[in-house]
Amino acid sequence: MLRRGERHGTPADLLVVGLGNPGDEYRHTRHNAGAEVVELLADRHSVRLKGGKFNSLVGEATVGGRRLALAIPLTYMNESGNAVAPLARRFGTEPTQIVIVHDELDLEPGVLKVKAGGGLAGNNGLRSIKAHLKTDEFLRVRIGIGKPRSKEHGVDHVLSRMGKRERAEFDVTIAEAADAVEMILAEGVDATMTRYNARS
Repeated sequence: MLRRGERHGTPADLLVVGLGNPGDEYRHTRHNAGAEVVELLADRHSVRLKGGKFNSLVGEATVGGRRLALAIPLTYMNESGNAVAPLARRFGTEPTQIVIVHDELDLEPGVLKVKAGGGLAGNNGLRSIKAHLKTDEFLRVRIGIGKPRSKEHGVDHVLSRMGKRERAEFDVTIAEAADAVEMILAEGVDATMTRYNARS
């Protein structure tokens, strides 16, 4: 008999987790970029994200004959691993089949990069995921939000909402990030990195 949280059925081809903080006060802030990408993917593929298990909102779709699992953790960003680890068990995904979508201070606004494994760039959400998965070999779609004018303004920067013009530009990047996830599913991470990482 399966224990709670263990896989049943066919494993997902890709588990996509969009990081952010729960609650309306954090919606559409820079720090919730990852969650917005998963919401857009759910909308594109007519997926209803449901809560109640795995500390996440979760849904599934079949895209091009492949099983796509979508999730938005209901934990705070710094505790993202508490959601990702049980999701990985539930969907039977290896770390290299998990895509973490997140905001990135080290990238300028509008810049999008795809990464397979490697360093965590001081991101506490990624650090939590690594601790729970016991590896950093998961995939990442990184959405640039730029650095604040000083370290003292860091929290305000990531947790604030953007002005109308910046928001419109950011929406374009969110859509491109969703495109990148779909490309990973269809063509693999190497092809996706080649396409997106060569762009400025």
